[in-house]
Amino acid sequence: MMKRFYTMASHKKSDGGYVIQLDGKTVKTPLGQDMMSPSKALADGIVAEWAAQEEKVKPDTMPLTQLLTTAIDKIRDREKITEGCMRYLDTDLVCYWTKEPEDLAKLQKEKWGAWVKWFEGHFEIPLYTTTKIDALTQDEEAHKRVWNYIESLDDYYFTIVHVLTSLSGSLILALAFSEGDITPEELFAASYLEELYRGELYNEALHGAAPQEETERESFKKDAAAALQFLELANS
Repeated sequence: MMKRFYTMASHKKSDGGYVIQLDGKTVKTPLGQDMMSPSKALADGIVAEWAAQEEKVKPDTMPLTQLLTTAIDKIRDREKITEGCMRYLDTDLVCYWTKEPEDLAKLQKEKWGAWVKWFEGHFEIPLYTTTKIDALTQDEEAHKRVWNYIESLDDYYFTIVHVLTSLSGSLILALAFSEGDITPEELFAASYLEELYRGELYNEALHGAAPQEETERESFKKDAAAALQFLELANS
């Protein structure tokens, strides 16, 4: 954290968008690029984050700013980042099911199976699932179609797919999010399916989760909600 060094946060219309300014000076990303929003709505949201800072500037309370910074700076490495996302297709969370206990296996088949079917319907190609520990190798055509889809995304949707793939451990869920077919709440439920299942066994509703787990879950929920807000504002 750094001490707040500015009095006023604002934005200014510029070619290509709205630049974020502090006391009239353009904010720079870590790589030295202008922090520019594609829409006034997103710029308003980011200005509000900067204005809300008190004595210390706390980056973890500024998710829109962080996402825009990622979108601006990481665009240089799109191919490398896409390759990283694509590696999840063969190790995707929702494709690895258990055999026992039976009720968890049934839950995975129902919940994760729904997203496997979503993928198959959207990309018109089947996905393999397994109950073994050996790594899958999805069809080459599946890889090609997903690669082409990711390549077609603008920088802002690309950023969200990248961030949520890493966050959830599932490229499939991140792709569904980019299409608006899964909510932040559903993303959390699918990503934490096994943990929530165990939580029911141990009656977490009464006793609560372990503090570290609870913190991690709340952070996930906030990040997923911010991702949706970011997309909505960037496209307003």
